[in-house]
Amino acid sequence: MSTIRNHVQLIGNVGQEPTVTNLESGKKVARFSIATNEYYKDSKGEKQTDTNWHTVVAWGKTAEIVEKFVEKGKEVGIKGKLKTRTYTTDDGNQRYVTEVVADEILLLGSKSDK
Repeated sequence: MSTIRNHVQLIGNVGQEPTVTNLESGKKVARFSIATNEYYKDSKGEKQTDTNWHTVVAWGKTAEIVEKFVEKGKEVGIKGKLKTRTYTTDDGNQRYVTEVVADEILLLGSKSDK
């Protein structure tokens, strides 16, 4: 049962080109967002779409895969965990950010999608 604690799986489309940073330690970190869509019918029977945006962070070899193969619009599958961090803005306000830390990335769609 411990393997499903803080476990996230998402399939969505990449919202913008990933940003990849090379840290002083030699490690890479990649950041990007994905949109997941849920479809439902409203009270009038019309199809509606509910889109949610998720910030994804990938480290090390996973970041290298993102750098080489992930681009805006591409459909990807993400497996990872949720991580919340806080920071203080320049004007002294504290902000909370929840991100998906990706352990695995699956490139979806056909090769002809490009």
